Amino acid sequence: MHGPIIPTRWNRCACASSCETCPVTRYQDPPINAVRDAVQRALAEDLTPLGDLTSALLDPSTVATAAFVAREPGRLAGVACAAEAFEQVDRSLMVEWCFADGDVLEVGTVIGTVGGSLPSILTAERTALNFMGHLSGIATETARYVEAAAAGGSAQVWDTRKTTPGLRSLEKAAVRAGGGRNHRGNLSDWVLLKDNHIAGIGITEAVRRATVMWPARTVHIECDRLDQMVEAIGAGAGAVLLDNMSPDGVRACVVEADRLAAGGRRCLLEVSGGVTLDRIGEYSATGVDLISIGRITNSAPTLDVGLDVESSAP
Repeated sequence: MHGPIIPTRWNRCACASSCETCPVTRYQDPPINAVRDAVQRALAEDLTPLGDLTSALLDPSTVATAAFVAREPGRLAGVACAAEAFEQVDRSLMVEWCFADGDVLEVGTVIGTVGGSLPSILTAERTALNFMGHLSGIATETARYVEAAAAGGSAQVWDTRKTTPGLRSLEKAAVRAGGGRNHRGNLSDWVLLKDNHIAGIGITEAVRRATVMWPARTVHIECDRLDQMVEAIGAGAGAVLLDNMSPDGVRACVVEADRLAAGGRRCLLEVSGGVTLDRIGEYSATGVDLISIGRITNSAPTLDVGLDVESSAP
């Protein structure tokens, strides 16, 4: 259990140093500018053009307390987005959290509470739950793959760019909350030459040109054969993506990459393509560094989280 975390508007904290109650400074939390932007767009989608017609029927003086409750076990993510939804709807709402992104949830876990105007709580409810359920689902699916990979070896689980448009930084933060690691964030992060790129330029020339044009960037080459990996390493690639290979094929590449490193720092090796939950341990046991899984962001089921009104009074 993590907690309790009780700052009212912690997602707006301007703390410049690490502290126990400031998620802005924690590795697994999303950038606050992305949180604010995503929540603003989501609320506009819900409230344009006339606002919440149903909640407007309630007495505006009615106050209530409601609790976020996990309906199923999983890994938590999306706390910042949930808090921001209430913040943008009504700054007078008081939000308290007992758990933070990355924490393990059981059925019935009370994640946090929100108190204040009942109409405001109900207006923000679905936006807050949509973010928390979606992002917690990603964290939960990631944690499953991380656990299965660790059972076989030491490979870390990587995400991909197979993310929901406009939500990438939030989803990648959810991957971190689940114990995974982030692949490149966008096409500007580093040079990743896939088979379609290589078909038009060749591996050696691609690496040469990339190191000339972008000398500070990692050069990452997709390979589906041992001889391609050898060429990529010989050309100076910083990382190699072993695409759609069998565990035996990957193991052979690891052995050869170790030999080429000759006791020095080995080229980073990634496995990608068709790695399922029941086979990730087998791939992890080959000695690769990273295994990228598109499913953890593009196919993760939503974690069921509800908001239960515990009390209300005019």
